[in-house]
Amino acid sequence: MADLSGTPDNFFRSFWIAGFESACHINRAGLRLDMLATTEHDQQAAQDYELLHSIGISTARDGIRWHLIDKRGTYDFSSVAPMVEAAEQHGIQMIWSLCHYGWPNDVDVWSNAFVQRFADYCGATARFIAEHSSTVPFYSPINEISYLAWMAGDQARMHPFGKRRGAELKRQLVRAAIAGCDAIWAVEPRARIVHVDPLIHIVPPLRRQDLASQAEVRREGQFEAWDMLAGRVDPELGGHPRYLQTIGVNFYYNNQWVHPSDRRLRWEDKPRDPRWVPLHQLLAEVYERYRSPMFISETSHYGPDRGRWLKEVASEVCAARAMDIPVEGICIYPILDRPDWENLNHWHNSGLWDLQRDQQGRLQRVLDEQYATDLRRAQQQLKELGYH
Repeated sequence: MADLSGTPDNFFRSFWIAGFESACHINRAGLRLDMLATTEHDQQAAQDYELLHSIGISTARDGIRWHLIDKRGTYDFSSVAPMVEAAEQHGIQMIWSLCHYGWPNDVDVWSNAFVQRFADYCGATARFIAEHSSTVPFYSPINEISYLAWMAGDQARMHPFGKRRGAELKRQLVRAAIAGCDAIWAVEPRARIVHVDPLIHIVPPLRRQDLASQAEVRREGQFEAWDMLAGRVDPELGGHPRYLQTIGVNFYYNNQWVHPSDRRLRWEDKPRDPRWVPLHQLLAEVYERYRSPMFISETSHYGPDRGRWLKEVASEVCAARAMDIPVEGICIYPILDRPDWENLNHWHNSGLWDLQRDQQGRLQRVLDEQYATDLRRAQQQLKELGYH
């Protein structure tokens, strides 16, 4: 069992979690992204972790960049060492994402070698962190397996730009994630594993119940990776319930939509579309299916609706906890603003801190005061129930 020191009633060191955008895939323009570098979090990790204490957060989701560390089977941890040191210095409990959509250029994701290469990297990384950290972290081996398989295997919107190969890619990623878990536990048996994927809901158009079964098939797809990891389906992949220790659900304002138009259900509307399913009900469905502890591993909005969205998520988590659903945390993702994956000049204004360049060209962290006020109110709401 991992070191879960902190508030006695908390699963994580703090119920509220900060998420640092860590995408490092190759986008449709052929550009290798590195969001940790783009936001200068890789340079300012110590300051960023220190800032978290000012908002009552001592747990963070952050990325380790496989493509920078793995040099054809040898490992250079210079890109992550300052982050590990900074987390240790500032008492931040880490949830490390080991593959946030990207892998080294010389690795063929479709090959059998991909699985072993990933496992070796996971084991080496777990060993490095064990040698340089006094606490046992959480690991997220492959971020959003289902989403990555869809984007990179079906939609050709990420490297390797596959089409109609999403199911194949999903199985390959599950194999790699399982091998990665085993490699981590071989080094650090106490390590905790989380598997993160979007939580979605899909409905047919009004007066088109003939499309309801198609919408349901698409909706059920959100469970496939977790089912494979748990060994509920495709047991030849090696799944087992031990691999589904903790479930991370990513939930945004656009996670409910209409099939086949993909028009989103607008949570902002008053009255709201009656087909919108409250978050606590979706969380209940996941818990009934797996009986694993879970947390909101990503959530946020952008612009002036940031605080309103966070308030709703906090209220929904309160409702879930009242139903004895073990929702163990809420991760504000991103905690720092980020640019668009396809247009690095367009910033989303979605973080608690906006980023502005100073006269020396360094990205300064500028707190959005209204969002911070809304966060404090949401924190107080949950603190009154014992979650802080």
